[in-house]
Amino acid sequence: MSGSTRTVVVVTELSNEVLSGGNNVKVMPEQSNDYRVVVFGAGGVGKSSLVLRFVKGSFCEMYIPTVEDTYRQVITCNRNIYTLQITDTTGSHQFPAMQRLNISKGHAFILVYSITSKQSLEELAPIFALIREVKGNLEGIPMMLVGNKSDEEESREVPYQDGMNQSHKWNCNFMETSAKNNTNVKEMFQELLNMEKSRNVSLQSERRTLAQFRKEKMKGKCLIM
Repeated sequence: MSGSTRTVVVVTELSNEVLSGGNNVKVMPEQSNDYRVVVFGAGGVGKSSLVLRFVKGSFCEMYIPTVEDTYRQVITCNRNIYTLQITDTTGSHQFPAMQRLNISKGHAFILVYSITSKQSLEELAPIFALIREVKGNLEGIPMMLVGNKSDEEESREVPYQDGMNQSHKWNCNFMETSAKNNTNVKEMFQELLNMEKSRNVSLQSERRTLAQFRKEKMKGKCLIM
């Protein structure tokens, strides 16, 4: 398996004032104003499923190991267009140089384990240590610990409280999700981006009207539809 990466850009419709014809898929070069979210976790915990559920609204039961995929979704901030770049990393430890590069370029991090595998939570410890080593001071860096596959309660190995306790040790936020049932997927990204202070990025609620969207945009918030 090679160490090459693939970039998929999902351009979603924000409003008639910003974009039109949502759900187009294009390939675009990396931009300096990309906001980079890096997703780490062991193989099979559902990293790709979470990302695909968020950017495409789809779920696939089949497990296909990832080397590295990058999904990019357009947002608007202060009347400027930015790109939310989500890097879905490999669950393998074969590419340490890629891990370091992703950490050095990342603005925010999601650490995913499966509630059905205690080992998958334990395997996040060296990833967190590497993030701390590369980034140094983690204060102000948005980070989420995510327990995926909450729909498989009967196979749970990691109690909810264990995930919460680990997040307290790492001083990051915590949430359980289900990519299959679309539980807390958008909320996961919302909470992560709400931690970002420098750009005030947030997700646009589907229930908000266009008038509310315009009002938020005038306030300088960054929105994703």
